[in-house]
Amino acid sequence: MSEQTLHVSEDLKFGKVEIAPEVIEVIAGIATTEIKGVYATRGNFAVGMAEKFGLKSPGKGIKVELVDEGVRIDVFVVFDYGVTIPVVAQKVQSNIRQALINMTSLGVEEVNVHVVGVQMDKEEPISEE
Repeated sequence: MSEQTLHVSEDLKFGKVEIAPEVIEVIAGIATTEIKGVYATRGNFAVGMAEKFGLKSPGKGIKVELVDEGVRIDVFVVFDYGVTIPVVAQKVQSNIRQALINMTSLGVEEVNVHVVGVQMDKEEPISEE
């Protein structure tokens, strides 16, 4: 996927604009974490190991597929316990779509939200006296 880029502008007067899929992943990742009720996005094992060594990956948990009709995005998220999943998922979809339109003017064909976990509130340990 890293060899592919999206051609945004073919205006030969100033040159062309290309956007790498990694940029779209970062934009979608940030737009996802802005939504209240989203605990985190879930990346793969390699991303998890890199983060243990201090490397941040704002595009983790985001899969971008370039298709003829535009961009297809899959988001893998962990929600906070107690939220209404369809409502928060719809807010995630809307925020990603709006962020990509505002920043890149790209057509977004689909934003698929995959809920891969629910984060339970951490309870305070009960001390025995």
